Amino acid sequence: MSEPLQQLAEAVGVAAHFSDAGLSRRDYDVDENIVRFVLNDLGYACATAEEISAGLERWQNRRWQKVLESIYVCVREDVIFDVVFPATEEISCLLLFDGDNQKVEAEFCPVGEMQTRCLNDIYYRKQTYRITTPLAIGYYVLSVRLAEKNYRSMLAVAPEHGYEPPVLEQKTWGFAVQLYAINSKRNWGVGDFTDLSALVRLAADSGASVIGLNPLNTLAHDYPENASPYQSISRLFLNPIYIDLENVPEFTAADKESAAAEIAAVKREEFINYDKIYRLKTRFLELCYERMLAHKESGRYAEFCDFCNREGRELDNLAAFQAIYEEKTKTVWGGWPAWPEELRAPDNAAVGEYVMQHRRRIGFFKFMQFEAARQFALARSEIEKCGLQIGFYRDLAVGVGKDSAEFWSNQNVFLPHVGAGAPPDAFFPGGQKWGLGCFSPERLKELQYEPFIKVLRANMKNAGAIRLDHVMSLMRLFVIPDDRQSGTYIYYPFADMLNLLALESCLHRCLIVGESIGNVPEGFIDALRARHVYSLSVLWAERSAGGWGGFYAPEHYPSDAVTSVGTHDMAPLKMWWFGYDIALSHSLGMMSDEEQTRCYHKREADRKHLLDSLDAAHVWPEDRLRRGDYLYGENYPEGLEEAVHRFMAKSASKIFLLQLEDVLQVDQQQNLPGTDIDVYPNWRRRLPVALEDLPTDERYMRNISAVRKER
Repeated sequence: MSEPLQQLAEAVGVAAHFSDAGLSRRDYDVDENIVRFVLNDLGYACATAEEISAGLERWQNRRWQKVLESIYVCVREDVIFDVVFPATEEISCLLLFDGDNQKVEAEFCPVGEMQTRCLNDIYYRKQTYRITTPLAIGYYVLSVRLAEKNYRSMLAVAPEHGYEPPVLEQKTWGFAVQLYAINSKRNWGVGDFTDLSALVRLAADSGASVIGLNPLNTLAHDYPENASPYQSISRLFLNPIYIDLENVPEFTAADKESAAAEIAAVKREEFINYDKIYRLKTRFLELCYERMLAHKESGRYAEFCDFCNREGRELDNLAAFQAIYEEKTKTVWGGWPAWPEELRAPDNAAVGEYVMQHRRRIGFFKFMQFEAARQFALARSEIEKCGLQIGFYRDLAVGVGKDSAEFWSNQNVFLPHVGAGAPPDAFFPGGQKWGLGCFSPERLKELQYEPFIKVLRANMKNAGAIRLDHVMSLMRLFVIPDDRQSGTYIYYPFADMLNLLALESCLHRCLIVGESIGNVPEGFIDALRARHVYSLSVLWAERSAGGWGGFYAPEHYPSDAVTSVGTHDMAPLKMWWFGYDIALSHSLGMMSDEEQTRCYHKREADRKHLLDSLDAAHVWPEDRLRRGDYLYGENYPEGLEEAVHRFMAKSASKIFLLQLEDVLQVDQQQNLPGTDIDVYPNWRRRLPVALEDLPTDERYMRNISAVRKER
């Protein structure tokens, strides 16, 4: 790779070298063609030496070609900004305005030496200023006057660290659940927002403070079986499948009677049948929508209109996308990029005409979001009634599907021909290709980080905590060209992203938790902890010798962390104990006979390590003490899950999340990464016990008791 190309890559933030996080750590020199491809996707042509030189010059001069940056993100202790102006002019006025456009009395002083640069025979000066007046955290408008012209920028003033709920002065606990998996006697075959309200009451009765949820965002209306919560079409809105029809005001007893046979049929199926359930629910939602429209004089219709106005352009775009997609998917293959060109962007006149001609159908898609938001808010109100001190802990996916409303609506900020993934690590030795759309770092800043901020706000709504999936993306994200299997990292303005995260956290009183399993840069976790961003820790990762040695003692766990036994991508405890996950991978051709044998031998050692750790921590239930070594996993130790949960509850981590799959001894995992529905029923397993029966289930009672001994 030529030196100029390396210089351009380093300047723009494209890695030419990186290391993975596999058990046998490897260093990589990135293929030059990958570097060129990614640079080109970022807007830097580099096919020739001349293009590389021009790209470098453009990057070096970019700050000198505008008076103000689009946004300045600062910590309130040190609010600074710089101004670029022709040497022949002087700054005549500096002003600051708050969010209501009211002038803020603020004093400015220059700091450091003035810099100069000549561009196209014109000399420019750049001066840095500090605002010495103490400012409240929030967003401001910065105004600079030069030669009869006003220039404006946004100033984001962040706190020193993010929000922490007062309850975290001590250790607490809660549940980690997949809402779709909630099994109740009253739901329609998939968990819903009424189930969530009931779970809040159960959590409160059990002494829990938090309920961790899978991503609840909108999935594809036309392909309900594309059920991965991490393949959203919009992270700004909710999945209508979670609507409880019986709680929709326009739904009637006669409607329920007419649907009774269909409801019973889908509830009898072994796995969640997303297609049947979603079609059934939307059929009745369409009927409810028409009934609401028939009473436009009602307060209900007025609330709907207020919701649409409040959600504005983002809701308009989602509904338009869904309506067009619903029509075009019948004749066009390839998603929105294959639509007629005039429909491929929301601002096109043809899209406006389509919206006018299909207002009723577009209104229906808005109605589903209106009702989903209303019911989720009702579940949130149960949090307040029951006194859960943290409440809902929502999960925000690292990216969004490329064939999505969010991508279609914001094409100017997403990279067009690469998708997010991950290099090899200890859990996924082959790496991962998620194919998720990812932001262009440069364009994101030009847009004042608005797309990032909107996603944060949408998911902090009704939440007391938020989990950022693959939090390393605040600093860097592994991207892979769509037509290739290898990729490289691109870098983001980490300080800005972290400051905005802290700011939104405090504005919404929402704890931030970063999922950091994978390839974590050196010093990254320390940077998060300094800003009170909690880490995520799981039992299977808290081990010595890179996962080959013993399990760490509870006191070893980080304090500022949310911990659990595993995640939805990992085998639950009983499955892990018997090695069913190894057998599954082998049966699907994901590992060789030799690898299977090696994994079984390692699992035997792992079981012994776990038993020894439980012994050392003195966490076995008194009436179910360890009775042997259980060689080759020939038996499931009675009380094992209680001992493990008490072990985790003893940990130093402030929050422990109990997975109901472990409590109820489920021996199949929710999601097997790297597989689709034709291989494994991902995201389709219901819990084996109805929600109404949990309070009297012996396993539930014993495990809750085990946790409460320590928290």
